[in-house]
Amino acid sequence: MNLSDPGTLKTFLARHGISASKGLGQHFLCSQKVVDKIANALAGCSGVCEIGPGPGVLTSRISAQCDRLIALEIDSRMVSILQESAPKAEVRQLDVLHADLAEILKELPEPRGVVSNLPYYITAPLLTKIAEACEKFTVAVLMMQKEVAQRVAAPAGHRERGSLSVYLQSRFEISLIAQVSAAAFVPPPKVDSTVLSFRPKPTGIEPSLEQDFYALVRFGFAQPRKTLANNLVAAYRRSREDILTVLETAGLEEKIRAHDLTQEHWASIQSALQGMPLG
Repeated sequence: MNLSDPGTLKTFLARHGISASKGLGQHFLCSQKVVDKIANALAGCSGVCEIGPGPGVLTSRISAQCDRLIALEIDSRMVSILQESAPKAEVRQLDVLHADLAEILKELPEPRGVVSNLPYYITAPLLTKIAEACEKFTVAVLMMQKEVAQRVAAPAGHRERGSLSVYLQSRFEISLIAQVSAAAFVPPPKVDSTVLSFRPKPTGIEPSLEQDFYALVRFGFAQPRKTLANNLVAAYRRSREDILTVLETAGLEEKIRAHDLTQEHWASIQSALQGMPLG
């Protein structure tokens, strides 16, 4: 049964009396080309955790190429049909945002992979959840709305760069796997999607300073239309002169905005701010 064929997928869902849930943001992938690219990006992984498998379009393919696959699905309707479409997969009905993803990943053989077609309405928190477990996997292959992927991968100087960009780029080497049109889904969404690969890398940040570093980044982007100096003055409740001295120490101009900063710039600012209490 090839569920990546639209006709086969529609027939399979109809036979089980299932339609996509708008409340869960469900759009089921049905493109053999995209399935192949995602599966190839996970090649070599012995254990895979799939988040939101749905009817099992990806699950059936990936479970056939790895030793063990754990599928985490919030929709109870999908649990029984996954037994038919992907009998090799171990399916758990749960909300991944309230689960200990790192502990689940530890159950899998190494090297481990994570794969998901991220629901649009929880993309940012789910990306953060996956990033927090980055020490437990080798690669994550994630599909998301094209505009979100552009923000995630936005380099310094790009206006779409935000705190999520800096956070994820500090933890991962991010690369493009595929661009996916809306026509590759049943039902088709109103937007196109992108598949990105995330490979964990050393953050270069002292573990004891990570929380302060990411707080700094959030403060820097608090009001993107304002200069970085204005945002930091408000966040740290220090004089403008103090903050300008910090920026000068980091080699930055007074009018610079947060989206212009590289990872190295943020690290330099954090170093200059050490010892300065938060407001």
